[in-house]
Amino acid sequence: MMLEDLYRLLRSGHIQAQGVVDTMTQPIVVLDQNLCVSTANNAFLRTFQVERDDVSGRAFFDLGNGQWDIKDLRELIASVVPKANAVVGYEVKHEFANIGERTFLVDARRLVHPDDNSTSMLVLFDDVTERQRHDLEKDMILSETRHRMRNLFAVVRSLAMRIKVDDLTAAEYRDRFLNRLQGTLRAQEVAASSEAVDLETLALQAVGETAVPQLTCVGPTVVIAGHRIVSLSMIFHELATNSMKYGALSVPEGKVHARWSMEPAPDGASQVRYEWREEGGPMVSPPQHRGFGSELIVRMATHLGGSAELSYHSHGLAVVLVFPSESA
Repeated sequence: MMLEDLYRLLRSGHIQAQGVVDTMTQPIVVLDQNLCVSTANNAFLRTFQVERDDVSGRAFFDLGNGQWDIKDLRELIASVVPKANAVVGYEVKHEFANIGERTFLVDARRLVHPDDNSTSMLVLFDDVTERQRHDLEKDMILSETRHRMRNLFAVVRSLAMRIKVDDLTAAEYRDRFLNRLQGTLRAQEVAASSEAVDLETLALQAVGETAVPQLTCVGPTVVIAGHRIVSLSMIFHELATNSMKYGALSVPEGKVHARWSMEPAPDGASQVRYEWREEGGPMVSPPQHRGFGSELIVRMATHLGGSAELSYHSHGLAVVLVFPSESA
């Protein structure tokens, strides 16, 4: 074989090997026995936004702004060729010069040689930045879901335990429980579907489409934060349910006036004052004892950091709900 033929053969093999490396979509460099870069594929150049001349012939640990110059990584890579070891999934999180903060998993293996005497190694980089971010988001969603489920089960248990069973048939207990549970689930759906909702929207959703014409809402725009939606929705649902059974919304001519305003709180902060006043319904008389509905309204108002006052006038129920504007 002529020397020129041998040169062409070697050159052809080199070009083919470089083509294989460049075909890989993951960033790859080949290091020689001195741990200097003998070649880098196109994916490496694109990923780290560098030119081939910036890396060829340079020591691996001097690349960029020294992102790979880590004591543990140095020791691992130094053992790849002489000890036939491999580096698998070594994580490097770094603020890279051209691409910002990224996280890479580094793999390093000695190149395979027919005589098993290769002194070069192949180093591969797997960018897991987005994968880790997605995993973190997924973990947060699962954690939030578990948290919401625990809270929901606690609410359901409280509903079941607090409904008074005196003089109630099984069917009546079932209907009361399911009605209040439906209101709770509706509030949960609203809270889960948005980070915030308007106060008027919550009030309208509580009474339902059929009773909306009987409800008058007057007040400024007040946005309720997501973590407060359930408590406030349960209050409105209880008011609407009670009114549909015994109050103004139980008859076509009945009316409910909902008014709210912003006012100074005793501590100098701002608070929301919400008034629910019924008229045109059946005659109202004060209950002999506080029922679950009344107790729920007061408890939810306290949970909001405010208070609720219920007044049973003969012409209709009046409720004044006050809570800090910070909760809205």
